[in-house]
Amino acid sequence: MLGSENGQHMIRFDRVIKRFGDNVVLDELDFAVQPGERVTLIGPSGSGKTTILRLLMTLERVDGGRIHVGGECLTHVRRGERLVIADEKHLRTVRKRIGMVFQQFNLFPNMRVLRNVTEAPIHVLGQSPANAERRARELLEMVGLADKIDAYPTQLSGGQQQRVAIARALAMSPDVLLLDEITSALDPELAAEVLDVLRDLANTSDITMLCVTHAMKFARDVSDRVLMFDRGKIIEDKPPDELFERPEQERTRKFLRSVLEEA
Repeated sequence: MLGSENGQHMIRFDRVIKRFGDNVVLDELDFAVQPGERVTLIGPSGSGKTTILRLLMTLERVDGGRIHVGGECLTHVRRGERLVIADEKHLRTVRKRIGMVFQQFNLFPNMRVLRNVTEAPIHVLGQSPANAERRARELLEMVGLADKIDAYPTQLSGGQQQRVAIARALAMSPDVLLLDEITSALDPELAAEVLDVLRDLANTSDITMLCVTHAMKFARDVSDRVLMFDRGKIIEDKPPDELFERPEQERTRKFLRSVLEEA
């Protein structure tokens, strides 16, 4: 399904602009992620990292430029000879290729764990309940929660809830998994549980991952590339060992010093 216009890019931002009032959060942003690549976005709060994920999930609209997912334009559709802003039907179609795990777990509190994972595959993808349940059980076993399928979210620890959220995102069989500071609400022990699940996922699957995190060890262990953001622009884009050991920009060095001191 990858289009020739975008080569082999799974995600491509083409001169993307995003403003909130007079504040330019993304300033003609260009970057691409290849299929199966794991890319981590780091940088200070307010640098635009989470906005990138929200644009991909169509929770925000671009003010300029285009976004492509799997060779298909997410933000625009062609009408005759013109490209026009995508309608909701088009957004829903392309968005099915993307899964996201948020900082807050966003589980349905009135549904047991198994139904939290099967609800969207049944009602959005049209899967049969039997197939959705079989896949959900596989995923819950993968994240170490096979014994919690009948529990309600309030009966789980924060780390367990986040692992359910990962299983729920994967149940939609996305090409791309977006991860937004998913351990920020957890204490270190529970965060380690979640990061171990994601390490296993990275090592055993070919899913494309785009991650925003302040967990530098995780970024170093899992990423193919790490992008340093500052004021809506990428100021460094390197393999993790190179960026962490030999950053070129003083802004990157200062940021890394601050987050590593906090760790």
